[in-house]
Amino acid sequence: MAFRISSQLERIPLTGLCWGGWISFPDNTREKEDEQIVAEIMRRRFFPALITHKAWEGFHFAGHEIRITEATDCYGAVVWPSALVLCYFLETNSKQYNLVDKNVIEIGAGTGLVSIVASLLGALVTATDLPELLGNLQHNVLQNTKLKCKNQPHVKELSWGIDLEKNFPRSSCHFDYIMAADVVYHHPFLDELLLTFDHLCKNDTVILWAMRFRLDKENQFVGRFQTLFDLEVISNFPSLNITLYKAMRKGRMKARPSKLTV
Repeated sequence: MAFRISSQLERIPLTGLCWGGWISFPDNTREKEDEQIVAEIMRRRFFPALITHKAWEGFHFAGHEIRITEATDCYGAVVWPSALVLCYFLETNSKQYNLVDKNVIEIGAGTGLVSIVASLLGALVTATDLPELLGNLQHNVLQNTKLKCKNQPHVKELSWGIDLEKNFPRSSCHFDYIMAADVVYHHPFLDELLLTFDHLCKNDTVILWAMRFRLDKENQFVGRFQTLFDLEVISNFPSLNITLYKAMRKGRMKARPSKLTV
């Protein structure tokens, strides 16, 4: 099945999205590979058979059926394509990036899908977001991980750049992985976001970050990010304008091939 992606995808959450009727991919090898992987990722989604009073979507990752409750009136409470890309990467690279008993923090967790998948893969996860999103985040995390995970994930407030040392003291907080999906978009807190990455990242911490490219202002964040971190492109998805990155502190990156496969 061919999946065709709109150039305006950044304004469309996954809820109710129909993957068809738009512009086709160019006929070349790179775009066909992109199309193949995107199609495989999107096959992980399913929808309720009946209309319910709460909007939700289903996903198949890490051998589990995951149901995510969404709030379509809030940017942070819907599942965006970047999250699916990161989840698919975690699942298909679980040997190379073994998360069992690893300390993982997700910033801007939103609906919690990435945190849930990381938990199902064995990680000790802290899912974080703004206080107004924690109720829905906690609900999703609990209903999809209770009695299913080796390590029960935690949900915690994290407002970028605020009270970082108080809530996440450097002396006692060590994360093997920082995960982020679609945290760079049109918002006024890019400085605080960079400060948060800087505070949470130790010398051996690996950052896995899926970014949807939109406007120049947001895209410039990548250059600023590289003043503090070495950045490696894991995979590009031209049809989605999404790039999956791996990053570490300057001078700490070791060559380790990574890629998304079908």
